Amino acid sequence: MVLKKGLPPDADFIFDVRCLPNPYWQPELRALSGLDKAVAHYLQSIPASQELLNDIVHYLTKWIPSFEADNRSYITIAVGCTGGQHRSVYLVEEIAKKLKKTFKNLQIRHRELKV
Repeated sequence: MVLKKGLPPDADFIFDVRCLPNPYWQPELRALSGLDKAVAHYLQSIPASQELLNDIVHYLTKWIPSFEADNRSYITIAVGCTGGQHRSVYLVEEIAKKLKKTFKNLQIRHRELKV
């Protein structure tokens, strides 16, 4: 995976989302991030984005309970793309929205954003 700062060494799950179209190449979206509505709208309009989101959520919903049953106090889920600004940020936010219904103690950190 090509990330500016490399793979997170403590990640339990890593999802590479570079297979999705990169909003960076849309001039009007380049300076924005996955937290902006315009980027979210762009990615939501791509069926593969929603399919990938649903697949990741399904996978995590199925396997996180196994980690909990093994008395893990936390797990780290990493989502990466080329620059960590658009696709991964959008997907992390969407994954968290869906997982918060089942798993209450979620923390989000966007490593590449100055938030």
